[in-house]
Amino acid sequence: MTPKTNELVARATSIMAQAYAPYSNFSVGAAVLTSSGNIYVGCNVENVSFGLTICAERNAIAQAVAAEGPSIKLEEIVVTNKNADGKSIPCSPCGACRQVIAEFSHPQTAIQYRGKQTDIRVSMEQLLPDSFRF
Repeated sequence: MTPKTNELVARATSIMAQAYAPYSNFSVGAAVLTSSGNIYVGCNVENVSFGLTICAERNAIAQAVAAEGPSIKLEEIVVTNKNADGKSIPCSPCGACRQVIAEFSHPQTAIQYRGKQTDIRVSMEQLLPDSFRF
């Protein structure tokens, strides 16, 4: 792992403590690195009306857009999680997050998340091969 990736992991892990997850007891943290070299973080924020829940990945990307504007480009994103037992479980970004990540990425943007045995690291092109574009 690069020093930047290590920092992203640390920041994503740290922000998990801020997650609001009273319904699932599943906390998620995300950290994104933009092409300008800035890091933004987000955590999941649940709602009793589940459709209104905000995923950590989209929360972090929204922070980046709010800070840098709509022309941001993501270079790397790291997603971490823990369940009610405090353990990390396999969990890739959901479909909605994949599409939002794709909106602000290039084909080689790196995405890292927890797999069955270890962290998985893929490119945006591998994560969502035919993403929707106008």
